[in-house]
Amino acid sequence: MIVVTGATGNVGRTLVRILAEQGHEVTAVSRGITPADVPPGVRAVAADLSRPSAEVPAEVDAVFLLIGGDLMMAGDPARVVAPFAASGKIVLLSSQGVTTRPDSLSHGRAFAAFEQAVMASGTEWTILRPGGFASNAYAWVPSVKATRTIAAPFGEVGLPVIDPDDIAAVAAVTLTRPGHAKATYELTGPMPTTPRQRANAIADAIGEPVTFIDQSREEARAQMLTFMPDPVADTTLDILGTPTTREQTVSPDVEKILGRTPATFADWAERNAAAFR
Repeated sequence: MIVVTGATGNVGRTLVRILAEQGHEVTAVSRGITPADVPPGVRAVAADLSRPSAEVPAEVDAVFLLIGGDLMMAGDPARVVAPFAASGKIVLLSSQGVTTRPDSLSHGRAFAAFEQAVMASGTEWTILRPGGFASNAYAWVPSVKATRTIAAPFGEVGLPVIDPDDIAAVAAVTLTRPGHAKATYELTGPMPTTPRQRANAIADAIGEPVTFIDQSREEARAQMLTFMPDPVADTTLDILGTPTTREQTVSPDVEKILGRTPATFADWAERNAAAFR
């Protein structure tokens, strides 16, 4: 059996589907999940990993471990990982920030603590460190729908954001195939794109003009603080505005593992165009 935590998120939902289609026995774990949220034959378990009493299956073949925002900032890594220590393998979804922003409380130190807990668990492990997600563009859905506008800071700064479906595909390989023990992979898209270019890709996908509006850092921060803690917002803005060379560099790891190039942001936008119409 393979356990997928964060099973209703942008990565987890696709990963559950891939594993089920491959014929694996899958348990999907997420807060508030119901059988209607998963493919036929997949077991749905509603559990909160931040609670000691969380109902998580033990002694499984492999676990995909996703750390949500509350756990990332306030969870006890050793306690969260402990229920999965008897499994055959843990694949942890971490962050590129562990290496590019090691002093950041959120992207660096918090994820590094979970990586260390997984490595110390005594089970086989693989670490996945993605950069920015293409799906962060879902934050633009309300303004695109209402006014065909997108407001974002640092409109001309490019980052190689990754399609969450590619993260899920990499996770499926590392969960089910040998050769990935004690490996750490950095996951990016195939090329840097700027927020303005992503707005144009969404416009192309929906077949209508979309106006890009340059935001100041202060305007963007105020908006971010409505759904994320201060340290996460501040580090996110640092990455978006003054990325390191490594944060702007395309990693070869997705292609190495999947045998194909990663999807572009335009690919993601085309596949998710209905959300913006």
